[in-house]
This record gives sequence, structure tokens and C-alpha cells, in this order.
Amino acid sequence: PASGCPAPSRMTDSRPEPATPGAQVAPRFLADRMLGRLAKWLRILGYDTAYLPQLSSAGVKREARRQGRLLLTRRTCFLRQKDVPHFLFVRTDGFRAQLVQVCTELRLDVSTHVLRRCSVCNRALVAIPREQVRQRVPDYVWQTQTSFLACDECRRTYWPATHRARVLEELRRLGLLTDHPAHGGDSAG
Repeated sequence: PASGCPAPSRMTDSRPEPATPGAQVAPRFLADRMLGRLAKWLRILGYDTAYLPQLSSAGVKREARRQGRLLLTRRTCFLRQKDVPHFLFVRTDGFRAQLVQVCTELRLDVSTHVLRRCSVCNRALVAIPREQVRQRVPDYVWQTQTSFLACDECRRTYWPATHRARVLEELRRLGLLTDHPAHGGDSAG
């Protein structure tokens, strides 16, 4: 706005109806082209987050509506339009503040599914037996790690390592995480 104050966030109820009454359904997001780092971090937190930077404003609205996703956007023009599907206006440029805003305003659970989704292609990761990754990981990783996750789409393999610790520490610094999830992966091969 002209006053120099940050624009208010506009959000409509975007939570899909759970199949079982009383059950929680995790929101699914579509991040517009200005929110690539936020999209990656929401995936790290385990949230299904589409990122389609090639789409125009009309294309983003169409895809969010078609896929039943909450649109995350920095486009101020959407604040004035009536035909925009459910969306959250992200007020800041820095991804850390964006992540805090989205997690806080949507009351996202950041501890349950950390590092359970491929941060590159958005697929849910699946546990994979250690024997199946022998040819897919470096020798040192094979010798020192016992649990692995894999992405069926892009074929990346993930394992607990120092990157995982850095991700968890960043989430703690932001006030989004207070304890460790039971398992996850972080390094990709």
C-alpha cells in the first residue's frame, strides 16, 4: 500500500474436508513464481507444494482451482480480484519470514513429516531397504548409514546426515520446531 505498511494477508478457508469427520487433512499448496524457496521449504516440512514458475497469473489461478490447492502468492493484484481461488498473500520477500508467516497463519504442523517429501519434485518419499541403494550412494554413506528414503519420481535417495541437522536447526531458530522427528532423509544422491 501507499502508506508503506505491509499489505494485509488475505486468506479464505482453504482446508479440504477430511474423509473422516474430526480428522485433519493437510493443506496442499501451489506457490507462484516468486516463492520458489518457500515451496522448497514447505516440501522439506512435508507439505505437498506444487511450484509452477512458468505459469501466468491466469494459469496459476486456474491450476490452483483445478488441483484444489491453496495458492501462495506475492502478487498484489490478487488482493483486488474476485475470481482468485483460496489464497494466502505472502507479505515479505525473505523466505524465512515467508515460512514463519505461512506456518503461523495456517497453524501448520512442522514436526510430523519433516524431510518426508522430495524437495526437488514434491513426491512423498518411501522407505527403501539398505541393500537396494548400494549402487546409488557413495561408499562412505553406505558404510555409515542404515536407513534410506527414496523418491519414486526423480530417483533421488535420501539419508540422515549433516544436512538434516542443519534443516532442523534452522527450523528451531525460526521457532517452528522444538524437537526432532523420529526419522527422515536429507542428502540426495
